[in-house]
Amino acid sequence: MMKLSALQQSYLNRRPGSFRGAAPLDSSADGAIKSPAAVFWLVLHGLCCLISLVLGFRFSRLVFFFIFSTSVTTNTNHFMAPFRQLTTTTTAADVALDLPSNPVGDAALNGTRVVVGRHGIRIRPWPHPDPIEVMKAHQIIERVQREQRNQFVVKNPRTVIAVTPTYVRTFQTLHLTGVVHSLMLVPYDVMWIVVEAGGVTNETAAIISKSGVKTIHIGVDEKMPNTWEGRHKLEAKMRLRALRVVREKRLDGIVMFADDSNVHSMELFDEIQSTNWFGAVSIGILAHSGGAEKEKKQAIPVQGPACNASSKLAGWHTFDTQPYEGNNAIFIDDRATVLPMKMEWAGFVLNSRLLWKDVEDKPHWSRDLDSVVDDDIESPLSLLKDPSMVEPLGSCGKQVLLWWLRVEARADSKFPAG
Repeated sequence: MMKLSALQQSYLNRRPGSFRGAAPLDSSADGAIKSPAAVFWLVLHGLCCLISLVLGFRFSRLVFFFIFSTSVTTNTNHFMAPFRQLTTTTTAADVALDLPSNPVGDAALNGTRVVVGRHGIRIRPWPHPDPIEVMKAHQIIERVQREQRNQFVVKNPRTVIAVTPTYVRTFQTLHLTGVVHSLMLVPYDVMWIVVEAGGVTNETAAIISKSGVKTIHIGVDEKMPNTWEGRHKLEAKMRLRALRVVREKRLDGIVMFADDSNVHSMELFDEIQSTNWFGAVSIGILAHSGGAEKEKKQAIPVQGPACNASSKLAGWHTFDTQPYEGNNAIFIDDRATVLPMKMEWAGFVLNSRLLWKDVEDKPHWSRDLDSVVDDDIESPLSLLKDPSMVEPLGSCGKQVLLWWLRVEARADSKFPAG
């Protein structure tokens, strides 16, 4: 007992001594806390804690994404399952809004929902989920464009009379379909005169009947020659045949020469409405080089009117044939450059009243169509006594409004059959 009491007494004597020797809590300790260095580190620690509190969650998600991105992509079905379950509980109206108007298989159904994190985002089908609203928007745009055209472009639009020479061949469907689509887009009344070499055929009639455009289909007895020179001459006769039809039927409008291998811009049909009697536009010539190196160094040639500083006709831009000497095509199936005529018919337009008889205000510088010989005419300029009276169109010939292109298959090609 005496030993036990001695140990307890010694323990009690050591315990308060340890507290007194460990940390003397006096005024010197308070001074250390209130020192500037301690206050600075305390404020810095609090600022760091505040920044970590605000941005720490976003940084942690970013680190989680980089670490566990592989496992998340492999378990795509695990995250997609809740959304498949939700779609089964939606109503019929919600399903009609979520799904595209024309879904194609399961790919179209799965494409309407994307998973980002734990949330699904519904993607609206392009361009609009409601086809009725899309049609209304297109009707509004069409009406605005029509009103703008009536107010600012053409006050009294005239009928467009398009003359197209053609014949049955391998590329006829390709070329005539392009002309059909161009004429269908014209915002004016259109009369299409199709002149066919070798007589009227069912093949050509089947193509032009699908256009819905008012059409006059006539034929000539001569067959299309196999040489380019003979073809140019026969096409000139076919166009004159169409002009005589315009005079006989007294068709009123603007006559244009729409070759079946040309490419037309819609601005062309607006521009020709400003023609008084006889106008000309610029054509971009797309001549097949056939491997000629000289053509690659030159810019694309343009045929059309050239004006002076007063915006009056001063001359003509014609096709330069010098770079193609010895490399021009003679037959249809030659692998060489197909050269255009000096002045292509497609670059001219005229008022149909210029062809009529007994017209009071008909200009004196125009020739009577009966006085024109078919074999001597090369371009519409032969219809005029004074070619300087031509009206330059398209910003005085600065705008190229159509493109000239001649691409033909071999003369003995038999595709498609018939």
